[in-house]
Amino acid sequence: MRILLVEDHLQLAESVAQALRAAGWTVDVLHDGVAADLALASEDYALAILDVGLPRLDGFQVLASLRGRGKTLPVLMLTARSEVSDRVHGLNLGADDYLAKPFELAELEARVKALLRRSVAGGERQQRCGALVHDLDARRFSLGQQPLSLTSREQAVLEALIARPGRVMSKDQLAAQVFGLDQDASADAIEIYIHRLRKKLEGGAVRIVTFRGLGYLLEAVDE
Repeated sequence: MRILLVEDHLQLAESVAQALRAAGWTVDVLHDGVAADLALASEDYALAILDVGLPRLDGFQVLASLRGRGKTLPVLMLTARSEVSDRVHGLNLGADDYLAKPFELAELEARVKALLRRSVAGGERQQRCGALVHDLDARRFSLGQQPLSLTSREQAVLEALIARPGRVMSKDQLAAQVFGLDQDASADAIEIYIHRLRKKLEGGAVRIVTFRGLGYLLEAVDE
């Protein structure tokens, strides 16, 4: 899953990004509201973390613009402000959660997990496709009750597929979930990850189907 982090305090942004990447998420980091607004309009994210006090456009303006485009992705606001009126204003604009600075990285990670769980699985702690189970809290896959060993990019591809049951995802869409803005997104590399995943899913009553010219779909196999 791909997260956008927008924070103008460079050291804090780096610390948060490192923690989220260590937890297995793809993270794009931006430092001002205009860049964030453009990224949210053009890129596909599972969640956005917005600081309120951003330059050029503040976090409230970015949030209002996002919701004005009809985008429903969850948004966690970071703020150094303690006034209840600010929190109410953000929630009325469509924020899903608030976290006051200073905060512990463990709490931020827990809130991110909760928001993503609510967003992609309707609050359930697991996603399933046949014998394949994705534990959203632990961010681990199991196949037939056996742990599935995956690289971080294989994990990102499989997360994207299981989060969209019955939907074909193109190589470009999958690449957008695997590679950040500062990386060369390679649609051709997705073929390699798909090949590896197919090997690891063999015999597990679940498969990745290719729709030529369209992309890939994850489906359970009747035994």
